[in-house]
Amino acid sequence: MTTPRRPALPPGQPETVELLAVFGDPADVLMVEKMLTEAGLDVALTVAASVDEARRKVSRRTQCILIDLSGPEDDRLTGLRRMLAVSGTAAVIVLTGVDDVTLGVRAVAAGAEDYLVKREIDGPLLARAVRYGIERRRADESERRLVEARLMAAENARLERGLLPVPLIDDPSLSHHTRYRPGRSRALLGGDFYDTVQTEGGAVHLMIADVSGHGPDEAALGVQLRMAWRTLVLAGHTGEQLLGTLDTVLGHERRSDETFTTLCMVTVAPSRRTARMYLAGHPAPLLFSGSGPEADSGSGGRVMALPDYAHGPALGLVPDADWPMTEVELGETWSLMLYTDGLIEGHTGDGTSARLGTEGLVDLARQASGRGLVGRALLDDLVSGVERLNGDALTDDLAVVLLSHH
Repeated sequence: MTTPRRPALPPGQPETVELLAVFGDPADVLMVEKMLTEAGLDVALTVAASVDEARRKVSRRTQCILIDLSGPEDDRLTGLRRMLAVSGTAAVIVLTGVDDVTLGVRAVAAGAEDYLVKREIDGPLLARAVRYGIERRRADESERRLVEARLMAAENARLERGLLPVPLIDDPSLSHHTRYRPGRSRALLGGDFYDTVQTEGGAVHLMIADVSGHGPDEAALGVQLRMAWRTLVLAGHTGEQLLGTLDTVLGHERRSDETFTTLCMVTVAPSRRTARMYLAGHPAPLLFSGSGPEADSGSGGRVMALPDYAHGPALGLVPDADWPMTEVELGETWSLMLYTDGLIEGHTGDGTSARLGTEGLVDLARQASGRGLVGRALLDDLVSGVERLNGDALTDDLAVVLLSHH
C-alpha cells in the first residue's frame, strides 16, 4: 500500500523523506513508522511486501529504501543485490532481525549504506541512519558526477585534437592561429568549422563556415563538410566550382531540408600579395595591414572589414546558385581574420539590445592592434573584449582563424 504524501513543511523545516519500506510483516511497517514519527522525521512512506514489488514501486523520487532480509544468507544477499540494482540514487539500509556481523559486513560491501538489527535500535538511531544514509548517497553521487565530468573533459580534449583540423602550411613566412569554442554546454564540437590548406604551387586556401543550429547533428555535419572541403581543395578544385560541389554534399548529408551553411573562403596567391574571396551568406573577414616591422608592433597599420558587396547565398538555400569572387589586395605585411557570427552577435555593452556587429568588432580589433597585440594574444583579447561588452560568456558557437604574413 502507499500512504498519502504529507503536506509540505513550512520553510526552514526538514524536508519530507520519500521512504520505501520492503517488509513482509505489516507489524514491522507500523514499528518503523512509529519510530520515525516519534524521532521527528517527516516521511512519505511507500510499502512493498517483497523485493519484486519494491522493484516496481521504486522511483526517482525515492530517497531511502529500508529492506528486511529474511531466509538463508545467500537468498538474503541475492534479494539485496536485486534491490540495489534498481535503487538509483536512493540510499539502501538493511533493517533485520538477524544479528550477524558477517552478514552485515557483506551487506555493506554489496552496497548497502547501513545494517541495523531491530532489537538494537530506537527511533532517533533509525532516523539518524536514514538521514546519514541519504547524505552519504548524495555525496557519493556528487563525487561520481565530478569524476565523470573530469573524465569527459579529458576525453573531449583528446577527441578535439583529433577532430579539429591541423593546418597544412609549410610557408615559414606565414603564422596560423585559431580559437574555437562550441556554444553547447559540455559539447565537444559545434556547428562552426574551419580549415587551412596550402596546395602545390604555393596557394593557401582558408575556409570558415557555420552550420545553422547548435545540436550534435549540426556538429557532425560540420565535420563532414570540412573533410569534403579539404578533399576537394587537395584534388585541385577551387572557387565557385568547389562551392557548388560542397552545396551538393550538404544537400545529401543534412537531416533537414531547412539546414543551411554560411561560408567564407579565401585563396591567398603564392605571391602573398593578393587573394580571392568568396562569401556564401557569411561575414567578410578583417584585414590587418601595415608595412615592415611597424605592423608587427601594432603601430602604423590599419584594420578594416573586407568588402562584402559581392556575395552569394548560404549553401543549401538556392539550387544552382552563383557565388561571385572578390579580388583583395593584401600588401606586404598583413593578417587575415576569418570568424563566425558567434563573435559579433553579442551586445554592445551600452545598455541597449544592439548587437556588436562587424563595425563593433573592427573597433575592438583596432584597439587591440594599437596595443601591439598579434597572433594568439590578439585573438584572446578580442574574444575577451566581446564577452566583456556582452556582459557574459557568448552562447553561440564561435570559431576564429588568423593567418598572418610577415
